[in-house]
Amino acid sequence: MVANRSRLTLGSGLGALGVVAALFIGVQSGAITSPAVLAGIGTAAPVVVPAPTVDEPAAAPGTTETAVLAGGCFWGVQGVFQHVKGVTMAESGYAGGQQATANYETVSIGTTGHAESVRISYDPAQVTFGQLLQIYFSVVQDPTQLDRQGPDDGTQYRSAIFAQDPIQQRVADAYVAQLSAAHAFPAPIVTKVEPNTGFFPAEQYHQDYLNSNPTSSYIAVNDMPKVDALKQLFPAEYRAQPVLVGQLA
Repeated sequence: MVANRSRLTLGSGLGALGVVAALFIGVQSGAITSPAVLAGIGTAAPVVVPAPTVDEPAAAPGTTETAVLAGGCFWGVQGVFQHVKGVTMAESGYAGGQQATANYETVSIGTTGHAESVRISYDPAQVTFGQLLQIYFSVVQDPTQLDRQGPDDGTQYRSAIFAQDPIQQRVADAYVAQLSAAHAFPAPIVTKVEPNTGFFPAEQYHQDYLNSNPTSSYIAVNDMPKVDALKQLFPAEYRAQPVLVGQLA
């Protein structure tokens, strides 16, 4: 790991702050009442994040589809989706730029067009793209932060949905419009739906980072509360045993 990443320079004392936050839960006819977990540091007032009204068509069991989502540091994004039922793989990587610049050192400069992203392979018969987006907007990231998430600043930490096909484009556009119209967040949503320009896996040391380092200061403060929120707010979708990447080929 390089030393210039802000997530690595947090004082160890932060690990004791903001890790335990009260979660207010309310489930009413398809809507989830949840706290806005802003980068894992404490909670804001509860907000109602409705389920998407537009989703992908029903799929036959055993089908595999792919989603690519960006929402800040990929350690936490990967860690949350590894605990979602129906997800068969969640791999950290880079999306939005060219293959030649898809490495951590270069992406960290912030001028490559890449966003730290997670490629999610899932069975749409168990969890739909719309349900993944509901989790994404509810507990993974703060969609009102522009080109940053929590302590991490730069376009590589932007909130973005990389649509893999026209159906995902339609579902994502409709959901952003739905949440915006509902004023689900106290500020405008800045999440962008971007075209699929390829996904490039991150270095091995980034894979399964949350699972391997749950007590590190950055993970404990910023990311473990997101996993806890997933468990509390989406009990039907939560799986205790994460699906891990392991060693990349």
